[in-house]
Parts: sequence; C-alpha cells; structure tokens
Amino acid sequence: MSSEYDKLAQKQINILVPERDLKTDIIFIKEKDVESVTYTTISNSTAQEKWGKEIEFLFSCIALSVGLGNVWRFPFIALENGGGAFVIPYIIVLMLIGRPVYYLEVILGQFSGRGCIKAFDMVPLMRGVAYGQVYSTAVATTYYACVMALTLKYLISSFDDILPWTVCKPEWGNACVATANMTSTNGTTEKHISSAELFFTKTVLREKDNISDGLGELNWDLVICLLIAWILIGIILIKGIQSSGKASYFLALFPYAVMFILLWRAITLPGAMNGIIYFLKPQWEQLLSAKVWYAAITQMFFSLAICFGTLIMYASYNDFRKNVHRDVIIITSIDSLTSILAGCIIFGILGNLAYETNLTDIANVVKGGTGLAFISYPEAIAKFKYLPKVFAVLFFQMLLVLGIGSNIGMTSCVIKVIKDRFEHLPHWLLASMLSTIGFLCGLIYVTPGGQFILKIVDFFGCSFIALVLAIAELVAISWIYGVKRLCRDIEFMCNIKTGFYWRICWSIITPGLMFIVLIYTLITYEQLEYKEVKYPEHIYNIAWLIWAIGVGQLPLWAIYAVYRQPGSTFREKFQQAIKPTCTWGPSDPKVFEEYILQMKEFHICGKNIFEKFYDNIFG
Repeated sequence: MSSEYDKLAQKQINILVPERDLKTDIIFIKEKDVESVTYTTISNSTAQEKWGKEIEFLFSCIALSVGLGNVWRFPFIALENGGGAFVIPYIIVLMLIGRPVYYLEVILGQFSGRGCIKAFDMVPLMRGVAYGQVYSTAVATTYYACVMALTLKYLISSFDDILPWTVCKPEWGNACVATANMTSTNGTTEKHISSAELFFTKTVLREKDNISDGLGELNWDLVICLLIAWILIGIILIKGIQSSGKASYFLALFPYAVMFILLWRAITLPGAMNGIIYFLKPQWEQLLSAKVWYAAITQMFFSLAICFGTLIMYASYNDFRKNVHRDVIIITSIDSLTSILAGCIIFGILGNLAYETNLTDIANVVKGGTGLAFISYPEAIAKFKYLPKVFAVLFFQMLLVLGIGSNIGMTSCVIKVIKDRFEHLPHWLLASMLSTIGFLCGLIYVTPGGQFILKIVDFFGCSFIALVLAIAELVAISWIYGVKRLCRDIEFMCNIKTGFYWRICWSIITPGLMFIVLIYTLITYEQLEYKEVKYPEHIYNIAWLIWAIGVGQLPLWAIYAVYRQPGSTFREKFQQAIKPTCTWGPSDPKVFEEYILQMKEFHICGKNIFEKFYDNIFG
C-alpha cells in the first residue's frame, strides 16, 4: 500500500510541477504514520479566471451562440437553399449533430479547465484539430467585424433627417422604387429594385460587378466604422472574462426585444404570410440534396459556435462540479428558435417585397448573399408608421450587440490559446495586438470587392474547414479517447450517468452523418460563385490554400506528436501519441489526485474488436 502512494506522489510531482497549469508549486509530503498523501499549495500568481456567477456562463453562451450566425447568416443561407427545404434538415441536424457536439465541447472544456489546445492533451496525435479550429476562428473574427462595420454605418445613417435607404437617388435609374413610398406594382411587367437594396450595394458597399480587375480602393467610411468596431471589441477583451460575463446579460437579452417588435411589423405587411409559408413549408424532396444538408451542418457550426474552440474556452471557466446538461439544452433550444424567429422576419419582409415589386418567386425578390439582412431588415423598419428612425437605431444597435457578443467569444478563444503558451504576456497586450491585427486583416472586406472575398473566405476559411475538423474531433474523442472513458469522466465530474442518445450520437450518428455529407460534397463540388459571378482563377487557388492551411494542421501536429514521444520504434511512438498525456485531467491538483486514483480501475472490455466496439459505446 505504501509503495503505491510513493509512486502516486512521485508521479504527481513529475506531472504538476513542470506544467504549472495553476501557477503553483506543489509539494507532496508522505506522512510517516498515516498511509496517505497530502499536499501543500504555495501560490505564486493569480488563480485561473472564473465566471463571477454561474449564470454568466449561460448568458455568455447565449450571447456567443445567439449572434450574427442567427440574425445575419441564417436568413441568407436559408434563402440560398430554398427556404422550407432548409428548415427541416436544419432541425434534424440540431438534434443529431448540433446538440451532441455542443454538450461534448462544454464537457471537455469544463473537465480539463484548459483552452482548446491543451484540452487535446487527451489525444496528442489529434492536437491539430484544435490548432485548425483556432485558425478558422481567427479567420472568422476578421469578417464578423466587417459585418459590425456595416452595422455601424447603418446605425450612423439612422440619425439622418430621412432614412437614406427609403428614397431613390437619380443615379440609380428608373428601376428604383423608394421603400418609403412603395405601393403594389401588380399588373405591370417591369421589374423594380427597392431603394434599400440599391442603397446597400451602390452607396454603402459601392459594390463592383466582378473582381477580375481587382478589389478597388478602400471605402474610408467603412474603414472608420471597422476601426470603431475593433476598439469596442478590444476594450471589452482587455477587461477580461469577468467583464465579458457581466456584459453578457445585456448582450443576450436586448436583441430579443427588438426582434419581436420587427416580427410584429413583418407579419402585418401585405404579402408577408406568403414569404413565411415559403420559409416554413417543407419541401421533402430536398431532403435528398447533399447541398442542403451541407448548408444545414455548416450553418449549425456558426449558429451554435461549435467546432471553433470557443465553447471549450468558455466552459473552462466553469466550476468543475457544475452540471451543464440543463444549460446545453436551454442554449441549443434558444439558439434554434432564434434562427427560426429571424427567418420569419426576413421571409415575411421578402413576401412583402414580392408583393410590392410584382414578383411571384420569393427566392428571386432580392439577390441573396451576405448582405440580405442589410436589405430586408431596413425594408421593414422603413414601413413603420410611427418612429421608424427610433426603431432603426434600436435594430442596428441590436445587430451591433450581437456582433460584439460573437466576436468577443471568438477572439477570447484565440487569446486563451496564446496565453496558455506564453503565460508571461500580459492580457491587455494580447487583446490589443489581436484587435490591431484583426483590424488590418479586415480592411480587405471594406473595398468594393469585399463581399466577394467575404463569401469565399466564409466557405473555404471557416465552414469547409469546420466540417473536416469536426469529423476529426469526434473520431479523436469518441474512438481514440473513447466514449466509455468520456462518460466515466462526466460521471466523476457531475455525478450523472450519460444516456444512450448522447453515446450513440457521439460515436456513430454525428460523425457518420458529417462524413457522408463531406464525401458527397467533394464529389459534387462546383466552383463557388457570388451572385452568379465566378471568381478569377487565382482567387480560387488562394481560397484552396486558406483551406489547406487549416486542415493541414491535422497531419502536421500528428507528425510532431509522434516524433516527440519516447520509444525506439514508430509503433511505440504512435501508441504513446494516442494516449492521454500524464498531465491530462482536472486542473485542480486535489481533484486531479482523486481522478488518477479512479482511472486506475478503467479499462475497455472485450476479447475481439466487435466486443470492444460495443463496450466503448455502451460499457
């Protein structure tokens, strides 16, 4: 018995002193007369950051997940994929992919108390998953801030004497129909374009028809707005996680007040119900379309902020014993309902636009794309009989708040990863540096060709990378680390048993469905277009390079992990690389000691591969 404790004590010393995860010196003492190990903690720096209150985690996750992905991205993705043809796959994907992965990442972050990179100490071979996700997150922050810049431009314009998107300018031609004075043109054959759409494309973006001759010069109005957006993000980031937690109350709740007002206005417009029916009416034949399933899965990544490392980071600030199961159900449900709410607002407005501009096909009312929200929402606001300017200010404040909530979560994830690696760097310096880099990278989006770049970066730099790495993440956690061991960890941490639904989704359904969609997408791949305009060939080459850098983290770090392992043969090194490191487990030393003792009894049962397969899932 005594020798066992000697070994454990020595192992704890070897583990905890070099790593210093909690910035402490750990001294173990074996008492002569009592067969137990005690320890003394000598603090030499501040402890790991935690949420000020437990509920701040819930509100921060709502602010992160219920953000631009719902109000800005979901409507134009739904429009591009047939409205009701998209909603049913989206709901199915929520149940079979979104919710299981959300719970998995929250559990992983809370259990390890680490950022997403160090969380993959559970399977060092697959650490490239985390690096790829952080890379993708960093890419997403650059164009999310661009959307915030557009929002600020509209917010400032809302203080004009007349809302500028409600009137036509002479240079827009006779096809323009002033939003403020729009009346039905049914019975005529001429196709009209609303002033809101022309204001967005001609005045705000100054958008080019193509980018074959370059992106054009910087739009200095948007440059200033982009700078202000990053200053706002930087200030909150410098304050740290507790400041973000306090801000989350407002960031999570304020948007709903504005959205319900917009919903009420949208459904009272002529023709609105046709648009909402188009959005909600199932098109069952589209369930066989891989394109729709791919769109539903990647939209779920953005909507819930899964597979980007941010959830692992947020959950790492939780109390170790917190039962997050209820929070996961609440957040994922609210997130999806918010997407449906935003869809009803947008498609209600599109139904009205179809009625006013003499079109019967909802899908062709406006050109889709990333700017849809900046066309449809202002259309609805312009038609408020009372105080339209007030509601314009409220709406764009809401959109700005959503952008801040999303961007803070993503940028904090990148900061956490760097801080875990370079602990001596002050937090304010990292926040300032990343805000500056984000601003400089975002300048490409505030050119006349910026929306072309935004769409291709969104696909190759984020959603396509996220799909590949999500599959790798599920394989790493469910099959290399093991569902059985994961469920044992959950029981140790939260004292709850993991049900059949979670086990079967993590191990088979979730990775299997994503893998099928990935393969079919690759087989049926067609070159990306923006508003039916193809990109120059060199842009496609750059886009594939962006994708390769993200996905390439997987083999790169796998090779490095194998190389770093002890052993004389490749097989020995590989076997070590798929095992958790000696530091894997709870970050608290006392809890870590309990965990080590428990895991001594853990093993996978079965004489052959089929029995082990069954035991991993149901054991």
